[in-house]
Parts: sequence; C-alpha cells; structure tokens
Amino acid sequence: MRVRHLPDPDHLPALDGRFAQSRPAAAFDDPLGHPPRILLLYGSLRQRSYSRFAVEEAARLLRFFGAEPRIFDPSDLPLPDQTAGDDHPAVRELRELSMWSEGQVWCSPERHGQITGVMKAQIDHLPLNMGGIRPTQGRTLAVMQVCGGSQSFNAVNTLRILGRWMRMFTIPNQSSVPKAFQEFDEDGRMRPSPFYERIVDVMEELVRFTVLLRPHRRTLTDRYSERKEAAGPARNPTTDLSAIATARQHTGTR
Repeated sequence: MRVRHLPDPDHLPALDGRFAQSRPAAAFDDPLGHPPRILLLYGSLRQRSYSRFAVEEAARLLRFFGAEPRIFDPSDLPLPDQTAGDDHPAVRELRELSMWSEGQVWCSPERHGQITGVMKAQIDHLPLNMGGIRPTQGRTLAVMQVCGGSQSFNAVNTLRILGRWMRMFTIPNQSSVPKAFQEFDEDGRMRPSPFYERIVDVMEELVRFTVLLRPHRRTLTDRYSERKEAAGPARNPTTDLSAIATARQHTGTR
C-alpha cells in the first residue's frame, strides 16, 4: 500500500479548540452519510519535505472535521510513459485512490516558478477517461503550495488550471506558505501562525463543499456531448444496411 502513515493523527497543538468546528458541514443534508473521502497529493521526495508536512497537517485537520483522508506516497511512481501501458503498481494504486476519493488536496513546492515534476507526474497519471470511468471528474479540489522564499502563488495558480482541466470543482480558498523552513518545527509540525490558520480555513471549506456537492456529482457532470457520444453515430435509414433490411421486413409483412 502506498497510502502514507499519518503520524500523531489526532494531535493538533496549533489548533485553538475554542473556535474550531468539528463538523463544519453539519448544517447540510448528507444523504450519503459516510465520512468525506479525501485524497492528498504532495510534490517532493525529500526526507524533510515541507509539502508533505503541509499535507499531513491538512490530513489531521480533515480527520478532526470528520473526513477520511488518505495520503499517496509517490516515492516509486514512474514518470509518465516510462512504463508500457502504465502497467505499474504505483500507477494503479494512485488511480484507484482517485476513484475512491470524493475530494482531493494538491500541495506542491514552487520550484523555478512552477509546480514540481513529482507533482505533475502524479496528475499526469490520472487520465480524464479510463475505460468509461473518470477518476477526477466531479471531485472537489483544494490547492496549496509551500515556498522556499517570499510568498508566491504561481504553483496554486497552475494547480487551479490543472484542476479545471481534470474537470474538478476547485474551492475558492487556497494556501501558500512562504519561507516554509521557518513554519515547521524539528518534528515536522506546523507552528501556530496565520499560515496555519489559512490551512484550517481551506480544509474546513473543502469538507463543506465536498459534502454539499458529492450527492449531485453525476447530475453536475452530465453532459450533452458525452450522452451523444455514448449513443454512437446516428443511423441513416437510406444507407444503413440493417435499417434497410428491417424496413423491407416490415414492408413484406403488410
């Protein structure tokens, strides 16, 4: 299993419980009832990966908010097109997790003004259509980034473009953590700060949008063009041989 173990899953020392709502979507009708299923992706393989630290903090908050988070470990994921037919266990597991999910969190470092190759490779392994199944369409999405220097939004802007391309509902809020090396302690836990509070806001909002939209995913993504494509090409009664034969049979029985 490439679902990463979450250390101290219920320990939230930076969260002020006086203002935290443990079930932020409780006011919405929830016919499905089960905890929102959230897949989290991060974009660095460093041992001390700040995008992974940020995703772990997000996962703890999602647990607190009543969701079921799963973090994908991309450490042995091949590059796109590296393996014939994408026949690799990491690729299969990533796609299965995406299909399992009802919402996702993407967090990338900003490198040379853009998302990392590790982040893009994970998204590139998620096809728009896979045997009639769309592993990302209709899911909610929250985007985050970590910065080595001053605050930037290049990575989250790119992730928003990718989310739209993957037919996902990207929530309005987002997180960008500047000088990430200052925001996490030696154990990889985020220190209390406005940047931590923004991640709290983003995860709270993601849970609400996921619970609100997930019962209606099929209706919201039902498209005229796809219904027409699924029906196949229209048959011309003057040139389609089966239609001509059927017409002759009907004529002969009169």
